[in-house]
Amino acid sequence: MQQEGREPDIDPTLSRRALIALAAAALVWPQRVDAQSAAQPFEQWIFDFRPRALARGVTGATYDRVMKGLKPDMGVFALQRSQPEFKEQLWQYLNRRVSEWRIVTGRERAKQYAPLFDKLEGDFGVSRVTLLGLWGMETAYGDPIVFQNHMRPVFPCLAALAWGEPRRRKYWETELINALRIVERGWAEPVDMRGSWAGAMGHTQWMPEVWLNIGADYDGDGRANPFGRPDDALAGTCRYLIQRGRYRRGEPWGYEVKGATPSGSRSYAEWQRAGIVRADGRPYAVPSARARGWVPVAGGPKFLIGANFDAVKSYNPSMNYALAICHLGDRVMGGEPFVQDFPNSEPAPTLAEIQEIQQRLTRLGFDTGGTDGRVGLQTMRAVANFQRKVNMRPDGYAGVRLLARLRQAG
Repeated sequence: MQQEGREPDIDPTLSRRALIALAAAALVWPQRVDAQSAAQPFEQWIFDFRPRALARGVTGATYDRVMKGLKPDMGVFALQRSQPEFKEQLWQYLNRRVSEWRIVTGRERAKQYAPLFDKLEGDFGVSRVTLLGLWGMETAYGDPIVFQNHMRPVFPCLAALAWGEPRRRKYWETELINALRIVERGWAEPVDMRGSWAGAMGHTQWMPEVWLNIGADYDGDGRANPFGRPDDALAGTCRYLIQRGRYRRGEPWGYEVKGATPSGSRSYAEWQRAGIVRADGRPYAVPSARARGWVPVAGGPKFLIGANFDAVKSYNPSMNYALAICHLGDRVMGGEPFVQDFPNSEPAPTLAEIQEIQQRLTRLGFDTGGTDGRVGLQTMRAVANFQRKVNMRPDGYAGVRLLARLRQAG
């Protein structure tokens, strides 16, 4: 798992997960990140911020234990300001995320945690299809090497943003206080709170506000904890999908369909009577549920998507993200690839083919950071650099056409 450990398989074109996607998607960051720090030294800001935290229920002892001597993580500004390196087509996006590695590993996790998924489905009604897809997308099923190599202490990150980013200062200040309140409750020690640069933590990447207000103590140890065993993380995610995504027990997320291009919203039974049927030929599982038509790419697969697709999208406001989660969950649970191909697409490369791509690139002097068959940003950069060298479009996509060109290169 060397490659994934070096670079999580995230979507570089999307904002961070969960609430941060909603809160920060529209940010336009200043070119200079020292405007706030020039106006007020960080140490003075820590002193001045203390009364505000205390007014929100944080004790002085907790504040001083966490914040005294804290140094801001200045790397967060470059991370937030950085622009996407690659513009993936939807079929590339899906091929990279609904990969053989994720499908196989997801099936292992589904078997390993079958009793937990049984209990979650009984208690919350959220399908393991959704949970496995989301867990796989967010942290590669809690891959410990991802946490070790890609997660950073959240207090230096949140404090830097609350102090030094003026356009969304109120949001970052609130999340910093939420993180302090988690420590105040005794749910975590500051040293254990590691996450993304924006403060998203654990198996399913909770922001502090989600942890504080929706987190679940599902394993009965007296605290909600998104780290360690996945029980609390997955139960809290169920609560999030229900409370904020309005997830509906027993309904599918949707289906790939065939027939005329679907438009509008109807029940599945009405779609059936209109000649819009499942692409795999099976009957609609809940005929009374409503769904609307969606064709993301002209000439590609057609879908009917329902309320639970929108519940998944509440986790990150991207249609592509939601489709990848739903499709990954389906594949983990034995589903097939889409029946209709996307225009000009390629079959998804196998794990062995990706490993061969990485091995060949490495031999040619393009560092992929590992040859484990898992594509992250370092492999994408290596691919793009090779593509430039041989006058291919530098989209960074590690696919079967690229492999054919690499084989020609020797």
